[in-house]
Amino acid sequence: MSSSAAARFDRGHTDDLITFLSASPTPYHAVASAAERLEKAGFRQVDEAAEWDGTSGGKYVLRGGAIIAWYVPEGASAHTPFRIVGAHTDSPNLRVKPLPDTGAYGWRQVAVEIYGGPLLNSWLDRDLGLAGRLSLRDGTTRLVNVGRPLLRVPQLAIHMDRSIYEKGLQLDKQKHMQPIWGLGEPHEGDLISFLEEENGIAAGDVTGWDLMVHSIEPPAYLGRDQELLAGPRMDNLLSLHAATAALTAASASGDLSYIPVLAAFDHEENGSQSDTGADGPLLGSVLERSVFARGGSYEDKARAFAGTVCLSSDTGHAIHPNYGERHDPTHHPRANGGPILKVNVNNRYATDGSGRAVFVDACERAGVPYQHFVSNNAMPCGTTIGPITAARHGIKTVDIGVAILSMHSARELCGSDDPHLLASALAAFLES
Repeated sequence: MSSSAAARFDRGHTDDLITFLSASPTPYHAVASAAERLEKAGFRQVDEAAEWDGTSGGKYVLRGGAIIAWYVPEGASAHTPFRIVGAHTDSPNLRVKPLPDTGAYGWRQVAVEIYGGPLLNSWLDRDLGLAGRLSLRDGTTRLVNVGRPLLRVPQLAIHMDRSIYEKGLQLDKQKHMQPIWGLGEPHEGDLISFLEEENGIAAGDVTGWDLMVHSIEPPAYLGRDQELLAGPRMDNLLSLHAATAALTAASASGDLSYIPVLAAFDHEENGSQSDTGADGPLLGSVLERSVFARGGSYEDKARAFAGTVCLSSDTGHAIHPNYGERHDPTHHPRANGGPILKVNVNNRYATDGSGRAVFVDACERAGVPYQHFVSNNAMPCGTTIGPITAARHGIKTVDIGVAILSMHSARELCGSDDPHLLASALAAFLES
C-alpha cells in the first residue's frame, strides 16, 4: 500500500471493524461484541426485570439480538433530550429449521430456511460455518460458533444445466439451497448432538436453538492500494460497529447537551415486527424508564422526546460500474466519498429538510464529506428502521449510512475510508 493510500483512512478503525465482523457471525454474537466494547468503556448492563436507578453513567440492555445503550451525563435533567443512532444486527442468510437432519442419495444435509432477501447465488460453493445460540434445560442460553468449514451448498455442474447460458441461474429456495455436511444417512438429532459435543454440553441438554449459516472467509482489504474492504454482514454490522465507537467516544467527551443512545435491533430484514425489532416496544420502554428513573413525569418524557433526534444508520447502494443505468442519473454515491444521506419523498426513508440540516451539521463539525442517495424513479426503493422509529415514537429521524456494493450478498464491498468517516460523523452528532 502506498504511503498516500495509508494516510487516507484510519487503519486502526477499519482493522477493528474486521475483528468485529469476524467475531459476529450472528445478531447474538454482534450484540455481545458491542457489549464487550461498552463494558471496557465503563458501561454496565442493567436488568429489564430489576428496578432502575437514576444515576449518571453508561448503561445498556441486552435482549436477544438487540442492544440499547445510553450514557446519562452528570446533572442531566429528567427532560434532557436524547440523541440516538439506530442500526440493525441481522443480515440475510440461511437459518436452521426445527428438524434439521435431512439428506438424499447418501449425502447428509442440514435443512435450512431462507431468512430475509439474500442473493442466493452468493452462498453457493462457499465454505460455511454454523453459529447462533442454544437454549438449555436450565433456562440459560449458550452462544456457539463452528468457525471452520462445516457445510457447503454445491452448485449443479454446467454440464447438467447448459440452459444457464441463456436463462441465467435459476435457484429454487427449497430444493437447491440445502447444504451438505457429510456422507451417510441422516439421523434425527445428529446436528444438535454434534453441537453439544463440540461445545462441552451434556447430551440432551439442548432444548431449543437459533442457528444460522455463515461464510468463514475472513474480511480483507482489496485493491491495489487496499482502498476497499470486502467482508460479510456489512449490512448492517458496519453501522453497529461505528455507532458503538461513537457512543464510547461521546461518553468520554465530557460536556454533553443530550443523552447519547445506541439502539441496534434484530429482524430488520423481515419487517422489524418482534420484541427485539424496531417496530417493537424495546426502545420506547428503555427511554421512558430512563426518564422515570431520573424522577421524571409523563410531561418530562414528552418534552424529552420532542427534542430527540435519531440517525438511522444503514448501508445504501454505491454506484455500480456495470449497472449505472439502475441508479438515479444525478445521484451517484461513491466508495470512500463519506456517509450518505438517504432521501425518499414517499417516506421509505424518514429524512426531511430539517433532518438533513442536523446530519450536515454533524458532518461539517467532524470534517467529514457526505453524499446523497435517491433511488431511480423507475426502481422500487428499499426501507430501513428509520420510518418505523419516527412513526412509533414520534421522534425526528434521519436516514443515513455507507454506500456499498453487493448488498445482501454473503460477502459485501465498501470503501476502506467510509467506516471511519461514518463513526466520526456519528460521534459529532452524539456529542453536539
